[in-house]
Amino acid sequence: MALTLYYHPLSSFCMKALIALYENDTAFTPHLVNLMDPADNAAFKKIWPIGKFPVLRDDARGETIPESTIIIEYLDRHYPGRAKLVPDDPDLVRAVRLQDRFFDLHVHVPMQKVVGDRLRPAGNKDPLGVDQARDLIKTACGMLDRDLAGKTWAVGDNFTMADCSAAPALFYADMTAVPLAGAYDNVARYLARLKARPSYARVLTEAEPYFKMVPK
Repeated sequence: MALTLYYHPLSSFCMKALIALYENDTAFTPHLVNLMDPADNAAFKKIWPIGKFPVLRDDARGETIPESTIIIEYLDRHYPGRAKLVPDDPDLVRAVRLQDRFFDLHVHVPMQKVVGDRLRPAGNKDPLGVDQARDLIKTACGMLDRDLAGKTWAVGDNFTMADCSAAPALFYADMTAVPLAGAYDNVARYLARLKARPSYARVLTEAEPYFKMVPK
């Protein structure tokens, strides 16, 4: 099989790439990377020395593609399917890319700050940084709550790369950092639609055995 995805089911950015693959039933070989296994970690770093996933390897084209957004754009260009996750219209694609960046930078990354701080040893925690991260998520969710009023998906009427980005970002933010229901009801309803989407429902089912590893 030409495509191999190096990933972990629990990783939020890996979830984003998996949603895109499942949306179009794109054939690929999943390679679950065990970073706790020195041999597996070393083998992965030979492919991508930075050592962060997801990474897509396309043997047919001799390409190694890191970063979830770039992976989705690559798939849309070279392995298109029934779902057009990156629109052709220049104004619409700009809106999709903006929302993709918005979810990644203002929900996804600060959520990881909150969760990551729980893994720090006593004496090395960053309560101020965590408070700032929560405040950023709240600001972002307030903006999203207004924007999502009367909308089904993040941009336009179709499911796009922006929704692939939103699903894991909001799922983990709701679970670990800023509960959505009651405070951001439009966002909470949007997350419910995302979780019901077959592609993301499959991702969550595959990740479920690992959720116990998420620090509470």
